[in-house]
Amino acid sequence: MERAESGQKLYTRMRLWEFPDQYVIEPTDGSSGSALAVNKADGSMCLIDEVPECSSIRVPKIRTIFGVIGMLKLVAGSYLIVITDRECVGSYLGYPIYKATSLKILPCDQSVKNSNAEQRKMETEFSGLLNVAERTSGLYFSYDTNLTLRQCMLSYTLEVVEEALSGPLGCAQRLHDLGDESKLLPLWRQNFQAAIGKEIVDVTLIARRCTRRNEWYDKIQAFVCAPILVEVSICPILLLGTRMWRRGADSDGYVANFVETEQIVQMNGFTSSFVQERAVGPEISAELGARGGNSMHSKNNGVRGSIPFLWEQVVDLTYKPKFEIVRPEEAPRVVERHFLDLRKKYGAVFAVDLVNKHGGEGRLSEKFANAMHRVISDDVRYLHFDFHKICGHVHFERLSILYDQIVDFLEKNGYLLLNEKGEKMKEQTGVVRTNCIDCLDRTNVTQGILNDGKNALARYYFNNFCDGTKQDANDLLQGHYIVSVSRDMAPPAQTRGLESVASFPVALALVLTGFFLALMSLRQVRYDLQHLFFSIMWAGLSVAIGAFVKANGRTFCNQPRLNKPRS
Repeated sequence: MERAESGQKLYTRMRLWEFPDQYVIEPTDGSSGSALAVNKADGSMCLIDEVPECSSIRVPKIRTIFGVIGMLKLVAGSYLIVITDRECVGSYLGYPIYKATSLKILPCDQSVKNSNAEQRKMETEFSGLLNVAERTSGLYFSYDTNLTLRQCMLSYTLEVVEEALSGPLGCAQRLHDLGDESKLLPLWRQNFQAAIGKEIVDVTLIARRCTRRNEWYDKIQAFVCAPILVEVSICPILLLGTRMWRRGADSDGYVANFVETEQIVQMNGFTSSFVQERAVGPEISAELGARGGNSMHSKNNGVRGSIPFLWEQVVDLTYKPKFEIVRPEEAPRVVERHFLDLRKKYGAVFAVDLVNKHGGEGRLSEKFANAMHRVISDDVRYLHFDFHKICGHVHFERLSILYDQIVDFLEKNGYLLLNEKGEKMKEQTGVVRTNCIDCLDRTNVTQGILNDGKNALARYYFNNFCDGTKQDANDLLQGHYIVSVSRDMAPPAQTRGLESVASFPVALALVLTGFFLALMSLRQVRYDLQHLFFSIMWAGLSVAIGAFVKANGRTFCNQPRLNKPRS
């Protein structure tokens, strides 16, 4: 693997030498670049000219790695995070995109032995969470380009960045946040401590060729062989997390499950970007195809996120836990702050609320609608569309009803269009923001997610028995929980009262055992009526245990211990 010129690309392949006292990371592209040495005692780093010599008492372990994410410091030790395997999943504007399929956490914690017993205990607990993070997949990256920038950002040059920053906030805002020339480089190029505080680190990407033939495609096929459709979804880290443990918004207006989706169609040398939830339509593609050339790029981008005020849905062993609005008096302020941020980034905003009008969802929808009264203006519009009532599970063609209500907004705010020279011919000045409860079947119907029984059972299991620990691992890795020796906290495994002994597997085993013994006793009743008493006793004990577990459902679930639920 060749290394690109300095300042343009990262090393794509490295050799990791693990010595007794240090890690050494050596580029393997044949260049004369320096190696990176990381001290195992305290995590300190320095560049060295060559790899240290090996000996019979200094035999290193050697492995190939494909990237260095950075360093994370816990109570007493530091931990180096590297990519040990990757998979090419597609390309973006000609650049290969990789998925990190295997991570490795390398401890630099030899100084832990000099810590006190409490610090060592805490270090063990936190390093266990890093092991969970090590097994978590879903991180995508590029050695060549910054996936976190939309096409409108990439169209800026360094010469016009300062001029853009002097105008209305929007695309240039994120460029400014990333910082001068480094903002055009992948986040992997920046050190971990700096990148962890940035807005976006997790990127998902889907790339495929568009082969569906329909009316509008037939109209443009004379100009092109086949358009290429690329979809990039970017997830901010500010309120990122698992399904049930990240709901609503925080007090600053940042929402959970926020995703910015950019769809790109490449045709005839033109590049178009459209921030919108629906697929690229005929009016855009027909225009692009009619412009001629041998390649065209079209971009379509949408945003979605949780209902933007403070609410929770804490798991309690029920299939659908109840919704709880936290500090309802703050809802108008939080909603206003959220849409102020959206306007700065995207311009005009059309909020489409897809939740039900009845039950718990109805209460959330009503609170959202009431809070929107303070926000609605010429640049911010609001619409409720009861997706389940109108479309059900199969009538997705009825989404045309929704489209008819927002088409004027879409046409008014346009889309980004660049010609073969990269010159801007059109630009998009607004987005449609959609939300439901889970951002699965309602905001994402075009991606074909099936809500069948198997997926439902899997979600129930992970929600109740796995995601609490996973959320802790995410918070630790993303910097939402900063480990400090001085902070007043308990190790994540330290619990008190019922929580310290509650175990759903044990409770379930006791219930099943009770019913089994009740059944066995019942079969012996015809020989001795005394067994009827034992049968009732065992059955009653099982029912009592089941009722106790149900009444204390939250206690028996796997909950986060670093950042507790707000209610």
